[in-house]
Amino acid sequence: MKGTGKWLFIVLPLVLAGCSTKVSRVQSDSTIDLSGRWNDADSRLVAEQMIGECLGQKWLFKWDSQNKRPIVIIGTITNRSHEHISTEAFSKDIERALLNSGKVNFVASKAEREEMREEKSDQQENASAQTAKSLHEETGADLMMKGTLNSIVDQEGSDAVVYYQVNMELIELESNMKVWIGEKKIKKFVERTKTRF
Repeated sequence: MKGTGKWLFIVLPLVLAGCSTKVSRVQSDSTIDLSGRWNDADSRLVAEQMIGECLGQKWLFKWDSQNKRPIVIIGTITNRSHEHISTEAFSKDIERALLNSGKVNFVASKAEREEMREEKSDQQENASAQTAKSLHEETGADLMMKGTLNSIVDQEGSDAVVYYQVNMELIELESNMKVWIGEKKIKKFVERTKTRF
């Protein structure tokens, strides 16, 4: 036991010397796939492709013929995949792609509206009459976009095929009619090699 302390001083630096961390700055829109799981690039690309398809369909002609931009709200996007996926981040990618197209207008989400209503209620008591924003003057949405994220994993040993399917639909709020349904699939082959020392 006496010699144990001496060996720790020799072995510990060798173990620590084998571990290093290197961090590099990369473009925020670059595609880096380390784990094979759903990531920011998947979210962004799926959102852009699905919204590009959505805005190229006939449902938009109704609004174009009236020289109006439809008002859209994002509803629930449900994660039914095998992994944790931030549906909030994906919703924002969808919202950004729709809004940046210049073809639709957006209203705030349910949670955002609640916060805005609290602020307007507070203004009724604490802001001047000239600057307080009116209650009951919100703009109603014409359409709601909803969706689901699903996945299937086929694994053998350390290798896996991961299949993602994103389904989105656009629904007219007044009639409850679905005016567009879209689907996007991503398939990844994840190959892990064992490191030998």
